[in-house]
Amino acid sequence: MNIAGVQKVTLLDYPGKVACEIFTQGCNFECPFCQNSSLIPITNTGEFSEEEIFEYLNLRKNILDGVVITGGEPTVQKDLKSFIKKIKDLDLLVKLDTNGGNPKVLQELIDEDLVDYVAMDIKNVFNKYNITAGKKVSLDNIKKSIEILRVSKIDYEFRTTIIKEMHSLDDIVSICKLVGNAKYYLQNFEDSENVLDHSLHGFSREELLFIDKYLKDLFPNVEIRALS
Repeated sequence: MNIAGVQKVTLLDYPGKVACEIFTQGCNFECPFCQNSSLIPITNTGEFSEEEIFEYLNLRKNILDGVVITGGEPTVQKDLKSFIKKIKDLDLLVKLDTNGGNPKVLQELIDEDLVDYVAMDIKNVFNKYNITAGKKVSLDNIKKSIEILRVSKIDYEFRTTIIKEMHSLDDIVSICKLVGNAKYYLQNFEDSENVLDHSLHGFSREELLFIDKYLKDLFPNVEIRALS
């Protein structure tokens, strides 16, 4: 595994769990709004060895509930399955963050009981997907990953980072319809030194409140994160 970073304890990234978060290096997308843009290049220069990770997990396995594997895009890692198997051997839960670009890997992880929770990003409506993902991606793969999660028995969520220049209210409604009754979270874009395109903007609080009010009755499963 090419591991670029570790957050030893997080109470936010695995719902209801105390977790360690592992950041993998390399992504098959190039989203202009990515807050972890340094993790996009696919290299073999990880900052942490697996030995370091498991030394820590062994010490903290009685305190931690699980491990969040994020990135970058974890499914581009060739040894992801063997890495997760070692985590499961410690009786820890595993949450995977993914862009859905590798449905074959996602299906294998689910079939082999290697993931307990999956958070999949849905970048946009399909006719805007390539612009939002920063490169041409396989829409068939995205659709397959959505369907894999919808018919699975594991816990999962969909989420979208919304950006004024990229997402209209109609787009958001279309994605809400696409995910059906699944848990779906909207998170507002925030500019930072890490993003690739600083010309992008998030929505104002007033605009978010309007979106929330508009969606509430139509899609009770949809929540805007950090709106309170």
